[in-house]
Amino acid sequence: MGIRNKWSIAYGIAKSAYENGAQLLFTYMGEENKDKIETLISDFKGSKAYVLNGASEDEIVKTVFTQIKEENGKIDGIVHAIAHANTEDLHNDFILTSKEGYSHACDVSAYSFVLVSRMAKELDMLNENASLVTLTYHGSTKVLEGYNVMGIAKAALEASVRYLADNLGKENIRVNAVSAGPIKTLSAKGIKDFNSILDIVEQKAPLHRNVTTTEVGNVATFLLSEMSTAITGQVIYADNGYNIMGV
Repeated sequence: MGIRNKWSIAYGIAKSAYENGAQLLFTYMGEENKDKIETLISDFKGSKAYVLNGASEDEIVKTVFTQIKEENGKIDGIVHAIAHANTEDLHNDFILTSKEGYSHACDVSAYSFVLVSRMAKELDMLNENASLVTLTYHGSTKVLEGYNVMGIAKAALEASVRYLADNLGKENIRVNAVSAGPIKTLSAKGIKDFNSILDIVEQKAPLHRNVTTTEVGNVATFLLSEMSTAITGQVIYADNGYNIMGV
């Protein structure tokens, strides 16, 4: 859910999953993007795409998920790669965040994952041993200039992962998050001085390099696979170790 282009983390996950045998279904925003998305996913033979204009809107998600189940049957996993904050809330000091901006970031970036999980369960859409994976970032636990309200939304998302893991664990459904290091994606362009973050990570991370969408994709594929059946409720860092460094 949330694929946009070949440089996105979502595409890296899709590519890794496909290369490891997954059959893929996609949701995307905007009917006007249909041709672009269909061209994009043509790399993955047999895949389908569904427009979903509002991942945090109950009835919209229910309608699209119902269609997906009717046309494809039950699924084995969901990757939630959806987040958004208003540009001014990323460029201004956090203290200036408006109520509308705060609510918008948390609604789209965190509540949408709760809704997606609930709707998939209520529609009996998930196979046994299904795995749900979402994407987060280090700014959920540390102050990163320019990340602002998105850090709050990602903190809410990570807490949601833990509570969802508890709720769905009784049905043998796992829920985890991947915290990727900074990557030059379309979304990252909205973060002030993003290139300087890449430079710092390369200098300070134990592996002294930045992570790639392929590497993050492989971690997500592992969490979707039967190789990770004992893992749930976790935030798995794929950032070349940057998060362990104190200075």
